[in-house]
Amino acid sequence: MEMLSGAEMVVRSLIDQGVKQVFGYPGGAVLDIYDALHTVGGIDHVLVRHEQAAVHMADGLARATGEVGVVLVTSGPGATNAITGIATAYMDSIPLVVLSGQVATSLIGYDAFQECDMVGVSRPVVKHSFLVKQTEDIPQVLKKAFWLAASGRPGPVVVDLPKDILNPANKLPYVWPESVSMRSYNPTTSGHKGQIKRALQTLVAAKKPVVYVGGGAITAGCHQQLKETVEALNLPVVCSLMGLGAFPATHRQALGMLGMH
Repeated sequence: MEMLSGAEMVVRSLIDQGVKQVFGYPGGAVLDIYDALHTVGGIDHVLVRHEQAAVHMADGLARATGEVGVVLVTSGPGATNAITGIATAYMDSIPLVVLSGQVATSLIGYDAFQECDMVGVSRPVVKHSFLVKQTEDIPQVLKKAFWLAASGRPGPVVVDLPKDILNPANKLPYVWPESVSMRSYNPTTSGHKGQIKRALQTLVAAKKPVVYVGGGAITAGCHQQLKETVEALNLPVVCSLMGLGAFPATHRQALGMLGMH
């Protein structure tokens, strides 16, 4: 069984998850992870000039590819600088995993240098926040983070990593989980028959129906089904800002974007 430090586990977990690119800015609390990125290899790190830019770049990658964007920031101001980008991803349902450095576990809650309650600060604008307290939990937590970010309604997930669990001198067995589950999270991915029936009844009863398409149509990849449905029923289509691209803008039934935003 492979013996790795916490920092090496972070990098190895990202590789096993299929991550090829990380956007970030170094700082004291995550220097061990940066060392591991160099020694382990296999991941392209994009250096930014501000943590907010890192999150927006990862957000852009996720929008363009459908993959989960990954961000690496340090503790304190590094973490708080990322909040605006995280909030943007949350409001637009973009899958991100944000790795934030944290002070040593023994110092949490004692107003240590560059200590910040990243779990608490980010809670309103994430799907979930993790504070990892044991080195051996890193692979399991990261697997859960990526699953949470990409499943159901996508969104950002924060993983807070205290400096002491990343210690390169502390080597433990690395085990990448084949699957994960959470009792408190079981997203519904198929349509509810009763709701579908009610929607059809409402559509049939409508005098002047209009299909309003949002970003969920892009996330679900149902472009073709949408096109076939509105053509069969001869329905006009409008899009939200996030829904642009889900339906051809040049189509005779396309009315454009509804509203300013």
